[in-house]
Amino acid sequence: MVAMVVICAVLLSGCGAAGETAATGTSTVTVTNCGEEVTFPQPVDRLFVNDGGMIAIALAAGAREQMVAVSSMARDVDVLRMAFGPQVDTLNEVTSGRPTLEHIVAAKPQVLYAGYNYGLGEERGITPEILGGYGISVYQLSEACRQVDGQPMRGTMDPWVALDTDLRNIGIITGHAEQGARVADDIATRLQALRGAPQPEHKPTVFVFDSGTDTIFTSGVFGGPQGIIDAAGARNATADIRDTWTTVSWERLATADPDLIVFVDYPGQSVEEKIEVLRSHPASRNLAAVRERRFVNLPYAMWVSSPLNIDAAETLRSVLENHGLAPASGITPRLDVTRLGLTGNDWLR
Repeated sequence: MVAMVVICAVLLSGCGAAGETAATGTSTVTVTNCGEEVTFPQPVDRLFVNDGGMIAIALAAGAREQMVAVSSMARDVDVLRMAFGPQVDTLNEVTSGRPTLEHIVAAKPQVLYAGYNYGLGEERGITPEILGGYGISVYQLSEACRQVDGQPMRGTMDPWVALDTDLRNIGIITGHAEQGARVADDIATRLQALRGAPQPEHKPTVFVFDSGTDTIFTSGVFGGPQGIIDAAGARNATADIRDTWTTVSWERLATADPDLIVFVDYPGQSVEEKIEVLRSHPASRNLAAVRERRFVNLPYAMWVSSPLNIDAAETLRSVLENHGLAPASGITPRLDVTRLGLTGNDWLR
């Protein structure tokens, strides 16, 4: 994982540059987004945000008043409300699923904040080029930047750098640069505390089980879980996969023989169903982590790129300590996920 000093150096390049268009005199600001300089009008006061993680980033960066519409929030309302309070209840969720082009255009945003497989996609007819035809600019989720050279995978940067970049940039383009920077700096301080904590002599292995049937959906080196697991003092079982979220075989799980299995809590496959699949599948039923119920279940918005990643890292560290897989750190999770009452967290009770 990138050292903090390197992260700070990289992030300096993400600072916005204010300007003014010669033709209209309209103020603009330019930020680096997915390797390109992108210019946005100032002020951006109509922002459409898709997905719980990006909603959390926008709220943390102080952009609530600019958020005219959101989508794909329903599954994360409880954890978002815990982190950001009653302002979550006033958000205009135009659809609980992925937005269509019609949803986006109807909201009349100046800017869409989304990512590839997080609302954007050629097959869905929602791309920066298509939206540009409607006068809508796009800020792409840095975690999901498209790979260069036509690669089908997503992700191009360290997940903590991606998160820090987006917090600062969303703050800049919505006129809340100081707030975005303040939250980014706080996360960096908490991350440094985790990195400075006593480390286990042998890093425990953590496997991300998003969902599973014929194959397992998990996360590689560019996804939020990589940063979370690394910061907690463990090793991501799929860190060699150069992607964000991807599928692997059941044999991959068996070979990893993880010390801990973490679940992504969201509709589609309940945590009870995930545990039952693990207990019944021949590749996993005899794994120690399955037999001993060494599971952690956290909401979707804590795993995808969001400011809640640091809360997930602090929580995961406490789990590792409770299982004797990491030495005592004295770090107490700031977000008390026990209040969510999620199934699969026996270690919390």
